[in-house]
Amino acid sequence: MSVLILCAGLVLSVSTTVKAADPSAGKTLFQQNCASCHNVHKRVTGPALKGVQERWPSGELLHQWIRNSAAVLATGNEYATNLYNEYNKQAMPAFPSFTDEDIDNILAYIAQESTKEQGGAQAGTGAAAGGAAQDSGDNSLLFGIITLVLAIVALILMQINSNLNKLAADKEGVATPEPVPFYRNKAYIALGIVVLFIVGGYFTINGAIGLGRQKGYMPEQPIHYSHKVHVGMNQINCLYCHAGAEKSKHAMIPSENICMNCHKAISEYTGPDLFTAEGKKINGTAEIQKLYDYVGWDPQQQQYTKPGRPIEWTRIHTLPDHVYFNHSQHVVAGKQQCQTCHGPIQDMDEVHQFAELSMGWCINCHRTTKVQFAENKYYSIFEKFHQEVKDGKIDSVTVEMVGGTECQKCHY
Repeated sequence: MSVLILCAGLVLSVSTTVKAADPSAGKTLFQQNCASCHNVHKRVTGPALKGVQERWPSGELLHQWIRNSAAVLATGNEYATNLYNEYNKQAMPAFPSFTDEDIDNILAYIAQESTKEQGGAQAGTGAAAGGAAQDSGDNSLLFGIITLVLAIVALILMQINSNLNKLAADKEGVATPEPVPFYRNKAYIALGIVVLFIVGGYFTINGAIGLGRQKGYMPEQPIHYSHKVHVGMNQINCLYCHAGAEKSKHAMIPSENICMNCHKAISEYTGPDLFTAEGKKINGTAEIQKLYDYVGWDPQQQQYTKPGRPIEWTRIHTLPDHVYFNHSQHVVAGKQQCQTCHGPIQDMDEVHQFAELSMGWCINCHRTTKVQFAENKYYSIFEKFHQEVKDGKIDSVTVEMVGGTECQKCHY
């Protein structure tokens, strides 16, 4: 029995320590740490990684190289030295935090991608993406047309009913006056005037209330930048590009250098087909070339060959000058996600204004949003609310309760 227990323990320990590499985890690590210099299929700043495990003398040496290339070069290894000289003695960054499991996961992802043809991944999804872009929209026009058709049908049926009543009365010998045509019927005319007054008033008031707002605004940008590709597919954190969102009033439009951190290595687009809101197909590689033209980068020579110029992006989200809004206050103190105001940004090929950003919209949010009250030192002065939470009189504190709907909060 003791021998069986010992064997079972050995099997269990081996099964828990020997773990298959995970390509999906490797993909995340690769995109975060390696993709700026390496591509699986082609040479960029560093060598193409397809077949990298077969090229190195041993797996252990490859692990050491990834963790600290300088240490391997110090040993005088011939393969490592030749590789270093081939790439103009440009040192590879060290990754001392990588575990053996991390490196195995990255190598598993590289091996998985090596079996795919370059540019072939996810190729058949463009039609679906284009269809989604064309299908999204407002159904108000459709409902309006249906309502108008039903109203016309109702008028026709009422006229038919009137004529049938007259025929029935004539057959029974009952004298009835000639029916008045609907366009001369005072009741119909009065009803039509009332309906037009209500509909016209509704659209007039809505237009006046929404004057200066631009919900749904989607201007054409100088470069087709897809948040769906960058944020959704490649999982790039919003704060990598919009670093000011948690530090200042403005989220900031990223500089071209931020784009080039990745696109020095990524010179062509190999993802699913891209479409505009109108259904026009976009050449992703040509859009990357536009970026190179703006910054003066030559992808063949891997260097800047001419002076750059700023990209003239068209601003989408704009608040009136008399409104104060601070990104950092909402992101850091309020713990709000980007999607609260900007909608499902990770699914947008072209960014549009998702929310109204009106005064009523903001106030409703302040009335319903609960603040991080207990663990926020800023709210330590609100002793009354702290006591009421302790006593069970209230279960939470909203932004409104701490002054979030006071005029001077936004109109200082």
